[in-house]
Amino acid sequence: MQVETGIVQEHFDIGSGYRRLTLSAPTVCPQVKPGQFIHLRVPGLGESLLRRPFSIYRAEAGAISVLYKQVGKGTRELAFLPVGGYADFIGPLGNGFPLPHPENCIPVLVAGGYGVAPLSLLARNMDLKGIVFVGGRTAEDLLCLEDFKEMGWALEVTTEDGSAGLKGRVTDALDAWLSKGQKAIVYACGPDGMLEAIDKRLLQHELPGWLSLDKHMGCGVGACLACVQRVHTEDGGTRWKRCCCDGPIFAAGEIDWEFGKDAS
Repeated sequence: MQVETGIVQEHFDIGSGYRRLTLSAPTVCPQVKPGQFIHLRVPGLGESLLRRPFSIYRAEAGAISVLYKQVGKGTRELAFLPVGGYADFIGPLGNGFPLPHPENCIPVLVAGGYGVAPLSLLARNMDLKGIVFVGGRTAEDLLCLEDFKEMGWALEVTTEDGSAGLKGRVTDALDAWLSKGQKAIVYACGPDGMLEAIDKRLLQHELPGWLSLDKHMGCGVGACLACVQRVHTEDGGTRWKRCCCDGPIFAAGEIDWEFGKDAS
């Protein structure tokens, strides 16, 4: 983990409110593992001092790239950061996806929305090509499809409104593939509801897998406890883990999805 000030090399719109930001990172870049993230201080926010976490989309040639959508004050302000400007960040943070994957297992990637970003980096670091399922509410929410095509991965697309690919949820397409009974290991990143549904399927099919959680964070280094997640333990109990440093990658079956659901 390093604190680094990066120069903006690229910053452009990729459609539907999504943008790609590339920062020089000669110190952080060589340390990056797929699934890790940076904690970025957004210039120009004034009183808003907290950094924002962003999954690492690319790490190459001494630079890192992230994808983000303008959804709040921080990301709207970030969109004004010009090429040649500066932004400081901490990284790489988190545990990352375990590599290499087990032998004789087909790698299966499942992405919802911009959860596709860390999975694109993961695919670039895998020797064996597999299949990727990408889902979104509409065609405008589908990102990085060309990345996987260029890398030679099989691609299945779903949209909830049917504007691209199969109409339905990404788990619908995954169900059809899992029904074939192939030996696989699944890597997933997206909304909690999608991850919970995938986790249940992995347990049902007795398949290994890894889930990347997206939690609100304060410090990003495990001190503030703002991103804790309840998980199962080997002795049948539960405990808390911090998504920023114990995660954001968790094994299939590890997350306690029921915790807090009955609270009122």
